[in-house]
Amino acid sequence: MFETFGFEETTAREVSVLFALCIGALFGALAQLTRFCFRRALVGNDRRQAAGVWAMAFAVAVLGTQAAVAQGWISFDGHRLMTGDLPLLAIAAGGLMFGAGMILTRGCASRLVVLAGSGNLRALLVITVFAVAAHATLKGVLAPLRTALGSVTLPMGEQVSLAVLPGGPLLWSALIAAAALGIALRSGNRAPALAGAALIGLLVPLAWVGTGFVLLDEFDPIAMESLSFTSPAADTLFFVIASSSIPAGFGPGLIGGVLLGALMASLLSGSFHWQSFETPRQTGRYLAGAVLMGAGGVLAGGCTVGAGLAGIPTLSLAALLALGFIALGGIGMNALLNAASSGSAGSPATPARQPAE
Repeated sequence: MFETFGFEETTAREVSVLFALCIGALFGALAQLTRFCFRRALVGNDRRQAAGVWAMAFAVAVLGTQAAVAQGWISFDGHRLMTGDLPLLAIAAGGLMFGAGMILTRGCASRLVVLAGSGNLRALLVITVFAVAAHATLKGVLAPLRTALGSVTLPMGEQVSLAVLPGGPLLWSALIAAAALGIALRSGNRAPALAGAALIGLLVPLAWVGTGFVLLDEFDPIAMESLSFTSPAADTLFFVIASSSIPAGFGPGLIGGVLLGALMASLLSGSFHWQSFETPRQTGRYLAGAVLMGAGGVLAGGCTVGAGLAGIPTLSLAALLALGFIALGGIGMNALLNAASSGSAGSPATPARQPAE
């Protein structure tokens, strides 16, 4: 469709950067105001309300994405989420690693980018290390590990999507959305919070349609992308250090937009304030979590947003498994930390809440 716009000196890739910047800014502002975070929804002190926010965004993302597919605007045939040889071992190991890492850092990748934009230096350092670990797993010293784990596959043929199961995409997307809406409406959140969450969810199909339909250029195609933080963080890192040889794409635009949107929302709401590490032990814990999330996000095929919020709405079984293993990894690490805290002499049974959330 892009070639019909008549641009002669502007490419679809260049426009995608500006498009991603806008999508990211909206996500950053809305996530800052709603405190959108999968970790909080899983193990937070206010997990019922946090789960309601996440579920509302998820429901809208599912309905919007499948509506776009039904209209024929986009198709996920051949997309990486629909690979016929399911890398089950990589998804399981990566999901568990990412889930454990987000507990250690007290925030999933998307939440940490938002926190970095609101003055949290812990989150900024974690996201930097997260990007380094992700890039090392994609193309660096950890790439052999990714290749070895990814070579263990489960042949799925055409059974890679819920859409091929009895009932088809309409039934499964309706069931998933209905379950998520039920969680959201029983969460006790006020209408503004749920409205903000719904807008976050709407960004998912908007990004899919924008990159896969509006900016589709048959002569110079770009990848169809939506909200995600693992690969974009790695791309942003590489762009920052080698921008003269590597042009920006959707990923750097998205990360930059999230930082900008979170910054503006925190300044306008009066919630911006500088934060840093308190102890060397805390620093080590956060950095270990960042490495686990970076490597795990690549192995699993995405983070809680890339594989969860944006991936599952494609009805991909791989994305569904990835989010499931992330949740298991998070619950397991949280249980280990609680057990260690309970067993320490003079330590409280419940770890004190830290402001990194």
